[in-house]
Amino acid sequence: MLKTDFLGMKLDNPLIVAAGPWHRDGEGLKASIKAGAGAVVTESIISDTLLDVRPHIASDGQGAQNIRLYSNIQIEGWEREMRIAKSAGGVVIASISGHTPSELAYLASKLEKFGADAIELSVSNPMSEGLEVMASHAETIYEMTRAIVESVNIPVIVKLSQNTTNISKVAKAARSAGCSCVSAINTVRGILQIDLENARPTLSSYGGISGEYIRPLGLASVATILQTVDVPVSGIGGISTGRHALEYIMLGASTIQVGTAVMVGGRPVIGNILKEMESWMKDHKIKSPDEIRGKALKNLKSFDEMKHEPAVSTVTGVACREDCEKCVTCCIYDAVVRDGGTVRVDRNRCMGCGLCTFLCPENKLSLGW
Repeated sequence: MLKTDFLGMKLDNPLIVAAGPWHRDGEGLKASIKAGAGAVVTESIISDTLLDVRPHIASDGQGAQNIRLYSNIQIEGWEREMRIAKSAGGVVIASISGHTPSELAYLASKLEKFGADAIELSVSNPMSEGLEVMASHAETIYEMTRAIVESVNIPVIVKLSQNTTNISKVAKAARSAGCSCVSAINTVRGILQIDLENARPTLSSYGGISGEYIRPLGLASVATILQTVDVPVSGIGGISTGRHALEYIMLGASTIQVGTAVMVGGRPVIGNILKEMESWMKDHKIKSPDEIRGKALKNLKSFDEMKHEPAVSTVTGVACREDCEKCVTCCIYDAVVRDGGTVRVDRNRCMGCGLCTFLCPENKLSLGW
C-alpha cells in the first residue's frame, strides 16, 4: 500500500528518517531501517570533524533545539559505517555539508564509492550565520549542486532552508544545476526557551528549532516550491503522526522525513506513523499515496485569487457543552452570545473570520450564507 518509487529508488514506504545525531553511525542507520523506515539519511558529513559543546540538545516535549553540528566520524570512517548501515538491506542517503563546490564534490564522490544510494546536500546551518546567508544565494547553491551532480552517478537532493527570502528561487537554481529533488525544510534558527529564574536560555547559543513548531513552515515551503518549480520534494518539519505525513503528501511531497519525533519518542514512532497512514488510507479506500499526492495543492490559492463571499458563522443543532464558551470568548466581533443550552450568532456583527468554527469542540459552528 505504501510502496514508493523515489528518484528511481524502490522504497517500501515514503517515510525517510532524516539526518541527525540519531544517525551518527552505521548502527543508528541500521536500527532505523530495521524499525521500518523506507530510507535513512546519515548525519551531515564534513571534511573535518568538530567537537560538540555540552549540552547541545534540548526539548520541551513539542519541539527541540539542537546545536550539534556535524558527524564526528571522519570521511574515511564512513566506509565502515556505510557497510554496517547497508547490511540491513535498506536505502541509505548520505548527507554532506561544506563551504566550496570542490569540497562537496570530493565528499559526494567518496560516499558514492562507499555505497550511498543518493546524496543530500545540506546548504544551511542555523548555528552558523555564514551558512545561513549562503542558503539564500541561488548562484552559490547552483555552483555547489552542479559540482556534486557532475561528480556522482546517483541522485542528488538539495536540502533547503526556510530562512531565505525566496525559497522558490533557490529551488530553481538547484534544479537548474541538475539536482534530482529538493528536501524542505531544514531546522529553523531560534531559541527554544528562557529560564526566567536563572536568566539563561535553555542552550547557550542559537540553534536549529525542529518539531511541532515548524510544521506550518514546512508545509508552506513544500507547497511554495511545488507551485513554482518542476521538481520532486521530500517534505520535512514537525511530522510525528500519520496524519502529519499525509498532509505533506497531499500537498505534493514525494516522500516525508521524520527526525525530532524519532529522537524524542524513539524508533517505535516509525512504525506508529506507518500504521496510522495505512489505517487512514484503508478507511478512505486509498490504495497508494499516488492517489492523494498533490490533491490539497489544487485547493491552495494565492491571497489575490481568493473570492470575497458573504459567509457568516452558522449554528447547527448540536448541543453545547455546559462548561464551554470558547466561541463566545474568542469572537473578536462580539457576534456570538450564549443563549441557554446553545449559542446564537448575530449575523449583522459576524464578519465570517471562521475562528469559532475551528475552536468549537463539538463542531457546532460552520461558515455559510
